[in-house]
Amino acid sequence: MKLLIVEDNAELSDDLANFLTDNGFVVEVAYNLSTAQQKVFDYSYDLVILDLGLPDGSGLDLLREAKARRMDMGFLIVTARNAIEDKVTGLELGADDYITKPFHKAELNARIRSILRRKNADGNNLLEMGNITVNLLSLDVLVAGKSVELTRKEFDMLVYFLYNKNRVLTKESIVEHLWGDHADQADSFDFIYNHIKNLRKKLQHAGGDVQIQSVYGMGYKFS
Repeated sequence: MKLLIVEDNAELSDDLANFLTDNGFVVEVAYNLSTAQQKVFDYSYDLVILDLGLPDGSGLDLLREAKARRMDMGFLIVTARNAIEDKVTGLELGADDYITKPFHKAELNARIRSILRRKNADGNNLLEMGNITVNLLSLDVLVAGKSVELTRKEFDMLVYFLYNKNRVLTKESIVEHLWGDHADQADSFDFIYNHIKNLRKKLQHAGGDVQIQSVYGMGYKFS
């Protein structure tokens, strides 16, 4: 799952990014509104953690424009303790939830996962296709009832495929979604082949009845 933190306090933003990365997310950071707009409209995110008080404008402007474009990403707005009007306006514009400063990181983590479950898994902690089941809370993967050990990137890739079942995903979109800002540092995306090959092999070896299909000249499809 890929997150964008929009927060002008660099120390807080980087601390949250490290915490959420340790909890299994791919995280990018924007310290102002203009950078956040560029990222949101150029790249894909599952959720934006959006501070409303930014040095070059209001986070509400980003939320308003994203919703006008019908962009399919969640928004968790961050507000000051007494900013009742901002909370109401954010929710009316389409934010999924809000959290008030100061907050505990554990609460932030719980709210993020709750939003993602509601948006991507109909509130369910389980993702299923064929005889493959992924538990988003325990991070367990079962194939035909048997546990399968995956690396972090293999797990993230499987979840991404399950959220996009029967859709063709380009290798560029897979790399950008799972590696975030680091994707731009790659000379080519050929390294994705090994990750897909290894995930394929593990699922097939465990008896999985769902396959990662190569779609010539386009990408991959989980079906």
